[in-house]
Amino acid sequence: MLDYRNEKKYLCSETALTVLEARLKPLMKPDPHQAPGACYHIRSMYFDDYENSCMMENEAGVDARTKFRIRIYPPDVTVIRLELKSKLHGLTRKESCSLNQEQLDRVLRGDTARFLTDRDTPSKLRRLVLAMQTRLLAPKVIVDYDRTAYLLQEGNVRVTFDRNIRACTAFDRFLDDWIPGIPVLDTGQQLLEVKYDEFLPGYLTGMFQYGSFRETAFSKYMLCRERSPL
Repeated sequence: MLDYRNEKKYLCSETALTVLEARLKPLMKPDPHQAPGACYHIRSMYFDDYENSCMMENEAGVDARTKFRIRIYPPDVTVIRLELKSKLHGLTRKESCSLNQEQLDRVLRGDTARFLTDRDTPSKLRRLVLAMQTRLLAPKVIVDYDRTAYLLQEGNVRVTFDRNIRACTAFDRFLDDWIPGIPVLDTGQQLLEVKYDEFLPGYLTGMFQYGSFRETAFSKYMLCRERSPL
């Protein structure tokens, strides 16, 4: 269980996020991947099988569940990550490996047979390919959004502000700088996520319990699936 982390999510207004960010800045360090005072762009392509098992398990709150996604950080598309996200007893774990563009292209075309015989194929990619062949796993939705993140060494805490969450199914444009997207939250509504290992420092806990912060089981994947045409 040591690899799993606690994860809390809150829906809140942009005003509430702005106030919280001002309070966090003296206490936490900005994510080194983002420019000072800026956010960074995240785009994830999620997979599901022909029975939409991931979506159904998420909706039903099944305790032990997993889902695959491929993540990039436009406009830089040189970093491509295949991730397997697991949830167990309310805790989350993320395993990942790097992909190159050729591997991504083959996955999107369904031309994946060679990955099962190639010794250099990462185990996570081999597992994805097996699921594509046996369960007809395929891309179902792209989740596109802007993130600002703050880190705290104590408790290994990561606080993220996710704004402008959009859904898209233009899989052939996954690597483009810009893709068309459908907003999935009401105007002015954003998502706050708090991730930590065994404990969350008390002086942070109080910050997430005031005003318009509403803890939720919100899933970007689920809401984007519901709003997308597939």
